[in-house]
Amino acid sequence: MVKSELAAGSHAPGPAPSNSATTKTQGPRTITRVNLAEAVYQQVGLSRKESAALVEMVLDEMTNRLIAGEPVRLSSFGSFTVRHKGQRIGRNPKTGVEVPIKERRVLVFKSSNLLKARINGQLAEGGDD
Repeated sequence: MVKSELAAGSHAPGPAPSNSATTKTQGPRTITRVNLAEAVYQQVGLSRKESAALVEMVLDEMTNRLIAGEPVRLSSFGSFTVRHKGQRIGRNPKTGVEVPIKERRVLVFKSSNLLKARINGQLAEGGDD
């Protein structure tokens, strides 16, 4: 399942997708849409095209809900919310010049306690958000 692969920090088995850059160093890998689609393909058994479409549909649905101002909660993972920040005066730290910062909406992610515990190698009690 995708969840177990992400939790284990591994990528989908098999050859790397052709459009991903290969690196000579063993640094941390970024999980991409292609990686997620490949994991769905490997674990669920949908075709590669259907897997990619499924990943796109999930991400589009999350995006549309966030644009509408609705929170997105993924049990045992965390929640995404859009927060409104009003206009304020900021200061350039180099020159000290005051600059107005326009009001805007920002995306905020809050991880669940279960995810925090798993990242720290602990077994968390329950599956609460």
